[in-house]
Amino acid sequence: MNIKLIKATIEDAEQLWEMQVKSFQRLLDKYQDYETNPASEPVEKMIVRLNQKETYYYFICMDNVKVGAIRVIDYHNDKNKRISPLFVLPEYQNRGIAQKAMALCEEIHGCDKWELDTILQEESNCYLYEKMGYHKTGKTESINDKLTLIFYEK
Repeated sequence: MNIKLIKATIEDAEQLWEMQVKSFQRLLDKYQDYETNPASEPVEKMIVRLNQKETYYYFICMDNVKVGAIRVIDYHNDKNKRISPLFVLPEYQNRGIAQKAMALCEEIHGCDKWELDTILQEESNCYLYEKMGYHKTGKTESINDKLTLIFYEK
């Protein structure tokens, strides 16, 4: 399995957005977090992010097939870099793809000063980030009675 990142451009907005919706739909159905779930976002929000100078979107490609994407926010200063969001299409999940994509982002943007958040109730997500060297910050945010965000840093 060959994983590589390809930098996305504004012309990729629609494709990125469609992949994001497909990837997050299960979680939206499960947690009904319509205000915060990426599957609820309009394509215009993707366009705004792609136009931010500190935002880097990468397609995650497995054997030259686009299977997901990762957004890195990197101000190129002392602020933490942030991953938000990271997603892999449902049919490609649980293959170690996200882990490899995160490692590739660290090669590009540096290994230290990272942050992210995830759903506390999604144990596999928490396990992935902890395996990648992230530590819980102690901060959590209740979104609704089903979903709590937990914050990590590295």
